[in-house]
Amino acid sequence: MTMKGTIMQRSIRKLTVVGVTLAMGLVGLSGCGSQGGNNGSKASGGKVYYMNFKPEVATQWEDLAKQYTDETGVQVHVQTAASGTYDQALKSEMSKTEAPTLFQVTGPVGLRTWKDYVSDISGTEPYKQLEDKSTALKDDAGHVVAVPFVTESIGIIYNKEILDKYCQLSDAAVKSPREIKSFQKLKAVADGLQKHKDDLGIKGAFTSAGMDSSSNWRFGQQLAAVPLYYEFKDENTVQKQPATIKGTYLPEFKQIWDLYLKDSTVEPSKLGSLTLDDANSEFATGSAAFYQNGTWAWTDLRDAGFKPENVGMIPMYIGIKGEEKQGLTTGTMNYWCINKKASKQDRKATEDFLKWVITSEEGKKAMSEDMGFTTPFKSFADVKTDNPLVEISQKDTKSKTEKIPWVHTMQPSATYQNNIYDAMLEYAQGTGDWNTVVHRFVDGWAAEIQASKN
Repeated sequence: MTMKGTIMQRSIRKLTVVGVTLAMGLVGLSGCGSQGGNNGSKASGGKVYYMNFKPEVATQWEDLAKQYTDETGVQVHVQTAASGTYDQALKSEMSKTEAPTLFQVTGPVGLRTWKDYVSDISGTEPYKQLEDKSTALKDDAGHVVAVPFVTESIGIIYNKEILDKYCQLSDAAVKSPREIKSFQKLKAVADGLQKHKDDLGIKGAFTSAGMDSSSNWRFGQQLAAVPLYYEFKDENTVQKQPATIKGTYLPEFKQIWDLYLKDSTVEPSKLGSLTLDDANSEFATGSAAFYQNGTWAWTDLRDAGFKPENVGMIPMYIGIKGEEKQGLTTGTMNYWCINKKASKQDRKATEDFLKWVITSEEGKKAMSEDMGFTTPFKSFADVKTDNPLVEISQKDTKSKTEKIPWVHTMQPSATYQNNIYDAMLEYAQGTGDWNTVVHRFVDGWAAEIQASKN
């Protein structure tokens, strides 16, 4: 089977996980009656229903939940929303009698949406094990209600072999990928790769910037974190969502987007239907040198046969003064919350499950190796990663570079994000202009913030 076929199979599996219930979870209470419960969960009749946010690790969560059921007899139900549909899926599930006991919020904005469903989890193992307890989220009363469980970095992933071949060309803009420390250098290299694509055996410098819902968040959310961060830094609002934004660095945002569109494997007119798996396949099969994504992408690249020694990662440079000191965009939008409307038994079962996930050898292996996560828990101090992108992230964290936090988690709403995606796609396809992107970015922010207060 080809790499692309493997990726497509993974995609089909991921997109159909909605509503999947673990077989062992369903029969756990009757099929494992001879095994002792986990801290009393089985005896009390508690069960776990986890609404997972990350489709790329759906299978890994299902496998881990099955291990827990096998070991404890506690019923575990895992459901994963297709990419880009989590909020909608969670709202649907929360309205049911058997609602999730464990779910995720993406940051302070997401917490506001679900503030009536979050319980105090200050006494749980995930909070106790946090290396930095200030990273947990609190409600208006000061109770700890959301705990981050993965720290991730975003950047431009590159194929070392392709760039090494490029650097040997007589007109190469750099002699080593290490020289790419600004947008100007990135553009010069990308233009050179595009010029010599036939000589290098590639289809383009960058993978396709697909604007399908499985992929568009890479740009309207995660790439947007760079101009947002520098504006927030100027206005001293990095730690607090501002009521309005100016769009100070949207010209720089435009030039990186233009570069993605021009030096690409595909024509911009095709971006509306292209997916994350298309981009992953293009990179994994050597059709492109650059691929904007995060440390989590390694799971798919590894499964597609990509060699760890062949992968590198640089920051998302967009042309801001002083960016040669910039590091990767590092943070999280993955916080565990326990549903306070669940029964006492189910909340206890969920707390016990989370304790097992972050302290047992099975759980730690699944999160660090199988899912490729960098976790913020002290219990993982002895865990070594086999994710080369995480290794790069860890080195970056220890360096003196200026880290870009995940300020895109402050974006007002899913509607705001969708409006930006649509405008970016229209611009790419030539059916809209950049002024519409600016309008939805700036004016849309103020309108959404105001609407949330009404």
